[in-house]
Amino acid sequence: MRATLVRLRIAGFKSFAEPTTLEVLPGLTGVVGPNGCGKSNVVEALRWAMGETNARAMRGGEMDDVIFAGTTTRAGRNQAEVTLLLEDAAGLAPPPNQQVAELEITRRIVRGEGTGFRINGREARGRDVQTLFADIGSGARSSAMVSQGRVASLIAAKPEERRQVLEEAAGIAGLRARKHEAELKLRQAEQNLTRAEDLKGQLDVQRQSLQRQARQAARYRNLSGLTRQAEAEWFALLLARTEAALTGAQRAYAQAQAATKAAEEAATAGATRA
Repeated sequence: MRATLVRLRIAGFKSFAEPTTLEVLPGLTGVVGPNGCGKSNVVEALRWAMGETNARAMRGGEMDDVIFAGTTTRAGRNQAEVTLLLEDAAGLAPPPNQQVAELEITRRIVRGEGTGFRINGREARGRDVQTLFADIGSGARSSAMVSQGRVASLIAAKPEERRQVLEEAAGIAGLRARKHEAELKLRQAEQNLTRAEDLKGQLDVQRQSLQRQARQAARYRNLSGLTRQAEAEWFALLLARTEAALTGAQRAYAQAQAATKAAEEAATAGATRA
């Protein structure tokens, strides 16, 4: 998989205080000039836009050092931005730009606020940009970017470093990055699954407790209903007995009154005869 760099736009990056656009035409392109005119800064801008994360690789102490610091005659800048325009890049970018043939990749840094990437105007992860360039055998630390002393370091490279060079030349470095990202996602998924299982266990314990409480509540409602029914029957029986006792007492009272009246009448009659 290959893509073609056709334009490099630099603004506020190192010695490029003003926006500068470099058209990369077909064939061999050379950047010439006297010492200190910023030739190395062009290459560093390219590497930085490809996702370089090491400030020392940019010849700085911290990443903010890539922002134009100013001169005696020109004020410093508060931000820097580098944009790469790629053609024939279909299939390289993550969705929604996966099938777009022309990609505009921008990296922007604001002093004290950090850096960010955009692909065709949409925010993107630095990892996505790094993987994109790895897929075409390039990148900030690719063997395709040969800086001063790079040849000597490749000759003295360790086997692991040489393998990385061969993977980049074969265009499979992006697969390693994707494998690593897939492993990270798998590990995260496993952790999420473990947490989900732990949560399920806790919910099962809560469910069992709630089921016991529900059974106890149902039993309580049942017993409460039986109790209320028994109380109603008892009060009905008590009322019936009370009414019967009252009726009997009223009858006895009436009989006693009648007997008293009869006795009074008999006593009155006896007194009259005497």
